[in-house]
Amino acid sequence: MQENTIALRELKKARAKLALYEASLELIGEKSFREVYLEDICRKAEISKVTFFKFFRQKEDVLVYYMRVWLTERMIELAKEPKRGFAALRHIFSDVAERSKKWPGLMLSLISFLSEMKMHPCMPKLSEAEVYLLFPDHMELGRRDPNLFELYRQFMDEAYTNGELREGITSAAAVQMAFTIFYGAFLTAHLYRSKDVMGVYDAHLKLLMRS
Repeated sequence: MQENTIALRELKKARAKLALYEASLELIGEKSFREVYLEDICRKAEISKVTFFKFFRQKEDVLVYYMRVWLTERMIELAKEPKRGFAALRHIFSDVAERSKKWPGLMLSLISFLSEMKMHPCMPKLSEAEVYLLFPDHMELGRRDPNLFELYRQFMDEAYTNGELREGITSAAAVQMAFTIFYGAFLTAHLYRSKDVMGVYDAHLKLLMRS
């Protein structure tokens, strides 16, 4: 799809939304998202608070938007360089670990928000303009609604088929444990002040893997 096939008004809206999203990421750094003020986000993006609330119901919705974009990026990577089973799961976890070096407060803020909401995030729909600006070379994948549960189920079914799962663990149980590791191992690394987040992930993954 070419840029000139998308209405200019829609492109301007999408650019404004992405400017707010990117400003939020730049501001968070080591801080909790609670410490990032909406006024600062809007000032950095040079966009009004009124416009912010046209795109996001509340400030924390930016965290869910981040997860939507982040997960789509991982899906694109796995489509370009396919991995199966635990290799695919490690690919997901390793990116979390790597990003924590730049934005250590981001994952913690997401965990806190989801805990308070007692929910797993419902991924927001992206407009065609947002998909074009975010994933211009992979628009078909960008349009898909990413589902972490479905990805984990695929990975654990593959691990089971490949004989990678520890004996006695079903692929269904492994999916639940993958979520526990995704959030819990990151929190453990933070509590133990470990800079080797991927090492903590790997230590937990070994509990699922056949020796």
